[in-house]
Amino acid sequence: MANGTGMKIKRLDELDLKGKRVLVRVDYNVPLRDGVVTDDTRIRETLPTLKRLLSAGCKVVLIAHLGRPKGKPDPKYSLRPAAKELEKLLGKPVRFAEDCVGPEAEKVVSALGPEEVVLLENLRYHAEEEKNDPAFAKALAKNGEVFVQDAFGALHRAHASTAGVTQHLDGGIGFLVEKELEFLDRILSNPPRPFVAVLGGAKVSDKLGVTLKLLEKVNTLIIGGAMSYTFLKAQGIPVGTSLVEDDRLEDAKKILAEARRQKVELLLPADHLVAAEVKEDSPAETTQTQAIPDGKAGVDIGPRSIKLFCERILAAKTVFWNGPMGVFEMKPFAKGSFAVAEAMAQATGAGAKTIVGGGDSLAVIKATGLGEKMSHCSTGGGASLELLEGKTLPGLAALAAKANVV
Repeated sequence: MANGTGMKIKRLDELDLKGKRVLVRVDYNVPLRDGVVTDDTRIRETLPTLKRLLSAGCKVVLIAHLGRPKGKPDPKYSLRPAAKELEKLLGKPVRFAEDCVGPEAEKVVSALGPEEVVLLENLRYHAEEEKNDPAFAKALAKNGEVFVQDAFGALHRAHASTAGVTQHLDGGIGFLVEKELEFLDRILSNPPRPFVAVLGGAKVSDKLGVTLKLLEKVNTLIIGGAMSYTFLKAQGIPVGTSLVEDDRLEDAKKILAEARRQKVELLLPADHLVAAEVKEDSPAETTQTQAIPDGKAGVDIGPRSIKLFCERILAAKTVFWNGPMGVFEMKPFAKGSFAVAEAMAQATGAGAKTIVGGGDSLAVIKATGLGEKMSHCSTGGGASLELLEGKTLPGLAALAAKANVV
């Protein structure tokens, strides 16, 4: 398939799969509480690929990472709860191996029959995974005869399981990655207009590249969340004790100037919800202007900002959102983020294409229960931003290079 990356990569239906042992890279980096998966979105999204493989009589071997166990086994980061959740969603037994390479993996994988599934233990129990170690990649590849990449959230990492393994196996992308690329390609190529992008979250530095790239494409860029305080300070507006990246003030000025040059409407919060401490029980008040008083920190956008931002979203034909408007994890400070989610749901109903770019935005969508009312909810925040920025994703480049069709 051709996509916005400029590369041609094999799709699932173009691979010789029948009866094969298929190694599938999935993104099961899911939240856990007391050994139970609390959000099954990433697991659920892989079901179409897994069901297609099983219907082709494949032996399915899944590899994934969870958290940051620092290159050694840690029970806190075991994928066993993910195997149990997958078993429930798939409606059939899912085996589990205590390691992803070596004797433990070989024993379980060799015993696998057609239409059976095994999830191997956390890739990051081995430091070689993140180093893209060639010997480790080769050992992983022994688990399959064909490779399917369905971990969109890991495509921007050049790890053994995303890049290295492609040196040893013929491969392509699963339905989840294909869907992600198709939706993001619409933004990259020819988005219906007006096109509005909403960026939030904590850091300008995390979104500098994609912000500049979006200015080439959008009609309106909305900036909320903690990153907006850096933009306000760059204009000489007081921000109290709000989170600011002082080393990014010049970058913020550059983005403001570029927006003017491109004639893009750039909206920052007109008012704020502020508190002396970022605590759930800390008394909060609304500012009357963009300025935040001394001794106070911004914790959410205010009511005038909510109204302004939502008006632009509701008038749009394409909306891309990445990053919350405030400290949404604390209920008193979630109103702005929830309002953006609701406006996007309404825009979808009015015919707009609405794309949630993974990360904390996905957590907001989950909390509001509005996932079904979005055109697309990306499972990979970092990957979606890097793709929009125009960067080459190592996981895709490796597949294309192997197929020799870059």
